[in-house]
Amino acid sequence: MVDNACVYGRRWAQLTKGKMMSKAIIFLGYNREQTRLIDSIERLGWSVDWTDQRVDDLSSYDLAVSFGYRHILKADVLATARRPVLNLHIAYLPWNRGAHPLFWAAYDGTPAGVTIHEIDSGIDTGPICIQRKVEFDYQTETFSSAYRKLIEDIEALFEEHVAELLNGDYSPAPQEGSGSFKRVRDLPQGFSWSEGVAPAILRLKQAKYA
Repeated sequence: MVDNACVYGRRWAQLTKGKMMSKAIIFLGYNREQTRLIDSIERLGWSVDWTDQRVDDLSSYDLAVSFGYRHILKADVLATARRPVLNLHIAYLPWNRGAHPLFWAAYDGTPAGVTIHEIDSGIDTGPICIQRKVEFDYQTETFSSAYRKLIEDIEALFEEHVAELLNGDYSPAPQEGSGSFKRVRDLPQGFSWSEGVAPAILRLKQAKYA
């Protein structure tokens, strides 16, 4: 179960037709100082608990949402959920599943974007609820500035469709194509996230093939 020391108190919502307990969400990952989405969900009358710790049972909640969560939800945990868990991933899936998707979009020349998808037993392989491509001028962006734009874009995408996502009023579509996947250990050394994207990628590739 969720560690109570890491959970915000459960809210009681006044709904339009009398008093009743609002639907409950467990928000996994970023806290309300790191993302505005917890407040966005609460404004719709849902109560939100939060944790960044590992969980083993989701059955107490109507929905789980993962954003910036550092733990893998394995099949036995997913099986306890009342409906598929939603994950927010700053990549244009199926491209750049896994770690550091922005870096690999720039390095490999693959599409950049944001995706909200259902979690299945793989890593970022679940059906897509909604996604959006994001165009960058890598000549003017740093890795940090581009990352901030992706965070803003995925939060905006979630907020634009928050009612449909929370109520399950969407049609998930399987991911098409093999895409790509990277692990944390695949990230090359010798660059800074504050560097300009284009010059850093050029230098890293030159060093690789020198």
